[in-house]
Amino acid sequence: MLRYLIEKEFKQTFRNAFIPKLILVFPFLVLLVFPWAADQEIKNLNVIVIDRDHSTLSKRLSEKIRASTYFNLIASAETNDAGIAIIEDGKSDMLLDIQPGFEKNLMNRGEASVMISANAVDIMKGGLSSGYMNAIVRDFAAEIRAEQIPEAGKANIPHIQIIPQARFNSFLDYKTFMIPALIVILMTLLCGFLPALNIVSEKETGTIEQINVTPVSKFFFILGKLIPYWTIGLFVFTVTLCLAGLIYGLVPKSNLPTIYLSVLIYISTVSGLGLVISNYSSTLQQAMFVIFFFLIIFILISGLFTPIASMPQWAQTFTCFNPLRYFIEIMRMTFLKGSGFADIWRQLSALAVYSIMLNGLALVSYRKR
Repeated sequence: MLRYLIEKEFKQTFRNAFIPKLILVFPFLVLLVFPWAADQEIKNLNVIVIDRDHSTLSKRLSEKIRASTYFNLIASAETNDAGIAIIEDGKSDMLLDIQPGFEKNLMNRGEASVMISANAVDIMKGGLSSGYMNAIVRDFAAEIRAEQIPEAGKANIPHIQIIPQARFNSFLDYKTFMIPALIVILMTLLCGFLPALNIVSEKETGTIEQINVTPVSKFFFILGKLIPYWTIGLFVFTVTLCLAGLIYGLVPKSNLPTIYLSVLIYISTVSGLGLVISNYSSTLQQAMFVIFFFLIIFILISGLFTPIASMPQWAQTFTCFNPLRYFIEIMRMTFLKGSGFADIWRQLSALAVYSIMLNGLALVSYRKR
């Protein structure tokens, strides 16, 4: 009986001309486009310089900014109001105001003032751009101090040599950090919410009534719905692994059986959630609204973009009820750190509990009418 249900589900899935294309194209789209778009490294910032000093050092500072890979020196302004007006028009992201007496104060007193005005409508962009500019100005000040030190006294000046080391992501590549999490989103959409939409569409067309009048038990009906999408999910995950390795050179550092076990548990969790949504939805529109509601909340509090430790305490507590949080942690730990089962058993246990609860609720809430 179960074999015929699974066969029927595969035939129904691939009879739709759009779904096979979605299954094949979606992984390529996620892996080829999203890692380049979902990047928190800010570059190509437009900056205006107001040089009130017109000295050698002020021009040298302007040239240092121009040589930076983060900033584009687009124009100069005579007054602060003129520079702010350009920022308000959206043509510039930042204004650097070099105060009068910049060179004189720097040479005589060893300090000088500059004013940095950043467009903080996008608070992340404004904060990072201010940090980049502060680093450039500090580096410029260090160069000037080094030039003023007599050659004979350089050897006697104490200094600390800093040797930076980035563990697990040596080149600080943001794509390496994002790709495992994007795979989680892909698994959620294909294996969690696609089954829900399939069942609700059967309700609208009336084909599900033909199953309800048969002696097929609810358990076999639910299992027959889930197994095809579990198979599709494992296939899509294998494709994403190959793409991540071929395109980005990102290969999981953990063993594959542990990773596939984690994927299987997560797929069963989100597919159970999708079935619960379909059981309580009467129309396709209603199911899509509920799906997007859960999807937005899950993504925002999953740690995909914002670290969970940076959230308020009440939000951190709320993330404990989010399956995406645990699977994103598992994927990043296994891909980047090479964590094994002993390291991720807490996350796996939480996903297993949610899988049992959601699939049990899907079984209980389904009614044969």
